[in-house]
Amino acid sequence: MQQSVEPLFASFQCKTLSLPNRFVMSPMTRNFSPGGVPGDNVASYYTRRAQAKTGLIITEGIGVDHPSAIGHGTMGEENIPVLHGDAALEGWRKVVDKVHKAGGKIIPQLWHMGGVRQEGTPPHPEAKSMRPDDMSEDEIADIIAAFARSAANAKATGFDGVALHGGHGYLIDSFLWKETNSRDDAWGGDIKRRTRFACELVKAICAEVGPDFPILFRLSQWKLQDYDARLAETPDELAIISAALVEAGVDIFDVSTRVFSAPAFAGSDMGLAGWVRQLSGKPTMTVGGIGFDKELAASFAEPTRAIDNLEEVVRRFAAGEYDLVALGRALLMDPEWVLKARAGEPFRPFDLSAYGRLD
Repeated sequence: MQQSVEPLFASFQCKTLSLPNRFVMSPMTRNFSPGGVPGDNVASYYTRRAQAKTGLIITEGIGVDHPSAIGHGTMGEENIPVLHGDAALEGWRKVVDKVHKAGGKIIPQLWHMGGVRQEGTPPHPEAKSMRPDDMSEDEIADIIAAFARSAANAKATGFDGVALHGGHGYLIDSFLWKETNSRDDAWGGDIKRRTRFACELVKAICAEVGPDFPILFRLSQWKLQDYDARLAETPDELAIISAALVEAGVDIFDVSTRVFSAPAFAGSDMGLAGWVRQLSGKPTMTVGGIGFDKELAASFAEPTRAIDNLEEVVRRFAAGEYDLVALGRALLMDPEWVLKARAGEPFRPFDLSAYGRLD
């Protein structure tokens, strides 16, 4: 083992979730589940990463049990998996069983696209796309219940926890962000009231899965519709958001940034994951640009090189900025990335065509 990466191979424990190292596969939409049902190809895809010692796998976004949850979006999403219905649940049981047999741990990311979903698109073209300002009390209650049902299904299916997509401009995030939530009732207004939807949703999940089932929450500044957006303008605003989510029951924050080392606020070089960890007191996971010289959006348009930037990853880890290190494109391109990092071997080059395959 290279001495420089040794700290990232320490074990990690959160409630019933026990990991052999700090490396996590970040959720990435894959579009390989026709009818919402993951097949053997999906099971093999995740199992390959588990066999190669990725400590935790977080699945692609999975549509919750509500007609408006998924459809076509800004990235042309289709064939998105769901976590309800006999066929989908049986498909996910096979995925979970194979990952577990390979020695891995796996958590589903529960997803509602909100207003990013295009109206009139399958699998439920009749369903309206949900935006905070247009939602009734009954619609809010229905979607909270849908998340809770899906979380219960995750536990029953054998997953090791549950993750919530609370970033990137999707439904949960759109309640948190002032630009997409202009309600003046209990679900909007000041920054604390804008956390209510996320918090009630987390509480409902806790009631379904019990106190020992870990809950992860993805948080981001940037949105699909605005890469320069800021959910929190100051550490004080971030403290309000993170404290409310912790009180509701969040155990781990998945802090999504486009570049993991980018300073979050003026006057400090600490990244967003570090601020969330410091303000919330909870474990955090960093993600964004690890293993490549370009961030995600730029890599679609510009030549991108695989690089070893683990020294900076380890430096910030040792400084206490985060507890877990998530890899997206790196593990998409190279299932054995974690093994290679440990052995000091070169990584596979960036390959844009990998987005169209399930290797």
